Amino acid sequence: MTEDCIFCRIVDGEIPARVVYEDDDVLAFLDANPLAPGHTLVIPKDHYETLGDMPTDQAERVFAALHDLTPVVEESVDADGSNVAFNNGAAAGQEVPHVHGHVIPRFEDDGGNPIHAVAGSRPDLSEDELDDIADDISAATN
Repeated sequence: MTEDCIFCRIVDGEIPARVVYEDDDVLAFLDANPLAPGHTLVIPKDHYETLGDMPTDQAERVFAALHDLTPVVEESVDADGSNVAFNNGAAAGQEVPHVHGHVIPRFEDDGGNPIHAVAGSRPDLSEDELDDIADDISAATN
């Protein structure tokens, strides 16, 4: 636990939250400033700032909870769909430096945008640049 982390304080019970799911490793609660009815945050109970900081076994537990909770959240608010996403790092808009996945229910004609809208304008990349990026990522994963 990190004392100055609001999510760690929620896990520790110091700050109240509308908890919708809890197990030994994962906590899920309604976002205090929701973007839609049912907007739910899913966090590891242990403190990790970014996805890359989180051990694989812990990531599997968080993603399993997201997998199980997403249809439940959608059904609970009669949503037509949802966006499920992570803001990973300050440059990506992560406001709380504790890994958290969002389940944001979506409704027909809600005025929201697809996940592609979060990055602004698309880069103009050449075929060679795309090949180089793909090669770099592939090389790093092997």
